[in-house]
Amino acid sequence: MTDTRLSFKAMCERFDVTPRTLRYYEYIELLAPDREGRSRFYGPREIARMTLILRGRRWGFSLEEIRQWLLIYEHEGTEAQMQTFVELADRQLVELAKQRDQLDEMMSELQALRDRTAGSLK
Repeated sequence: MTDTRLSFKAMCERFDVTPRTLRYYEYIELLAPDREGRSRFYGPREIARMTLILRGRRWGFSLEEIRQWLLIYEHEGTEAQMQTFVELADRQLVELAKQRDQLDEMMSELQALRDRTAGSLK
């Protein structure tokens, strides 16, 4: 098995994040890279965690929710982590549906105003 390790710069490039973001994720204990002197190296565990972090952010989870979710795996295992994910996902799906409804309403209002305004230009 090859032990893939990414440097700090390679990690930023692979996940298209800024150095500041990567350092912040380390600061709030989402990531714990290996250190060799002043250099940081990210192994398979950190690469997997970064993938999960970015997915969670994309789906609208807070960094604290993601941090707690990752800690569950370390302390209670996969099944507890999956159960928590289902609960988080259910809650987030409800929130995203509300946001979609709000966007649909705003788009309808904007379209109506746009059409009235365009009509008054003729």
